[in-house]
Amino acid sequence: MDIDENDLAFLPLGGTGEIGMNLNLYRCNGQWLAIDCGLGFGGPEHPEAEIMVPDPSFIAERRQKLVGLIITHAHEDHIGAVAWLWRQLRCPVYATPFTAAVLRRKLGEAGLLSEVPLKVVQPGQTLDLGTFHVEFIPMTHSVPEAQALAITTPYGLVLHSGDWKLDPDPLVGPLSDEPALKALGDRGVLAMIGDSTNALVEGHSGSESEVRRALPALIRGLSGRIAVTCFASNVARVETIALAAQAVGRRVAVAGRSLRNLEQAARECGYLSTVPPFLSEDAAADIPDDNLLLIVSGSQGEARSAMSRIAADSHPRIALGEGDTVIFSSRVIPGNERAISTVQDNLARRGVHLMTDDDHMVHVSGHPARDELRRIYELVRPTHAVPVHGEWRHLAAHAALAREEGSRPYMLEDGDILRLAPGQPRVVDSAPVGRLVVDGNRLVPVSGGLMAARRRMLFNGVVIGSLMVDSNGRVRGEAQISAPGLLDSEDPETARMAAEFAAAVDDLPGAMRQDDVTLAESARASLRRTVGRRLQKRPLVDVHLMRIAV
Repeated sequence: MDIDENDLAFLPLGGTGEIGMNLNLYRCNGQWLAIDCGLGFGGPEHPEAEIMVPDPSFIAERRQKLVGLIITHAHEDHIGAVAWLWRQLRCPVYATPFTAAVLRRKLGEAGLLSEVPLKVVQPGQTLDLGTFHVEFIPMTHSVPEAQALAITTPYGLVLHSGDWKLDPDPLVGPLSDEPALKALGDRGVLAMIGDSTNALVEGHSGSESEVRRALPALIRGLSGRIAVTCFASNVARVETIALAAQAVGRRVAVAGRSLRNLEQAARECGYLSTVPPFLSEDAAADIPDDNLLLIVSGSQGEARSAMSRIAADSHPRIALGEGDTVIFSSRVIPGNERAISTVQDNLARRGVHLMTDDDHMVHVSGHPARDELRRIYELVRPTHAVPVHGEWRHLAAHAALAREEGSRPYMLEDGDILRLAPGQPRVVDSAPVGRLVVDGNRLVPVSGGLMAARRRMLFNGVVIGSLMVDSNGRVRGEAQISAPGLLDSEDPETARMAAEFAAAVDDLPGAMRQDDVTLAESARASLRRTVGRRLQKRPLVDVHLMRIAV
């Protein structure tokens, strides 16, 4: 692949045709600019993986040509993979003050704070990176300081919208800068790469001020403990919840590391100044139930989150039960439905009353609905449109709307290299893409053998056979079988399978029993046949073989 072509091209490595894992690249005359570096969740499609990040191998191989990574805002699907992937990129990272404050904490936890060249850019500032001239345009979103990026190149102007909405009363941060968007349209925009999350939703996304007006009345009549879970980075929502608690005479405590980090970053940047510091989880124990409101992380049912542990009654300091209320002040990210349902079922089993945005005004989206999309097309008037940030149905709906508004849409998938100029835009090549699983402190390919084995164990279990053989390869003593999740050690079937396994090994030809590697592989095949015949399943099978001198 020739990366030194004289052209302007766009390449999504993640976040197009899916929700999360946003990693976008622009190429201009052989130089590359990266925008966002986020994570995603495994969900039902990958139950063996909790957190995944995009595979950056393509751009890592070209990092000498990578002029920088710009983070548009502080949501996990745009910022969460930086600490995992930066060592492969090794480029300067640019972010606004709040986003940088959030990122510093992530880099500090990863031991990277002194390594990563993190450059703070003020909202509305401009930046020259190689052949790219980038103007930051303030946009309203459900996190402070979200920015669209106007990218000027020798081939034309591209608007990368980031995540945004048109909120007439956003409460935290400014309105989306419509005059700046119109000025771009007046200059002429070659292409807009735009958010598609709510492209199927008619009307307007709603205003944060609606939630702020509704929440005090909603919680005023409640008794017992109240817990509200929301996206940790939604500073306006956290402030809304805290102000509602103040209005009804409740103290506020936070539960969950992400919320504690959010509070520190927000106060450092001048946000949350209207509410006093939040109580810790320990201090919450001293507040009467009717005077306490908890803000809890884990609105998406994340397995190790504070809300999941509270729902399972395994949190070390916080418990909820009969007479308490949990409010889910967030939307369901596609793929997290089952995890959220599990948390809600666990809470309901404990007698907790649940409130969601299905029947109460407790959430508005941070993404543009169709009326807002129409408005940005009126302002920007791009010649071409590239829907991103959504699943395929969202992209298709966005493309249809763009066509109605006079722009020519292009539908991409992760890995498509779209040459925007010179000439008519077209997909000219493809880049290898993939997903990496965050597995403890390492990254593992989701399509590799390790994750395949884990999937197999998840659905079919694992069987371990152990046996001793003498120097001639004859079984000594009794073989043992361990099959957690498949067989109880006291089950007579376990002993019968172990005996059959040992007999099968003893029946192997003498030559096979002399070599340890050949014997182990043959024993593994024998155990696999035994298990398949008796259990009608195909679990992962392994053998522990010990040869003794007799």
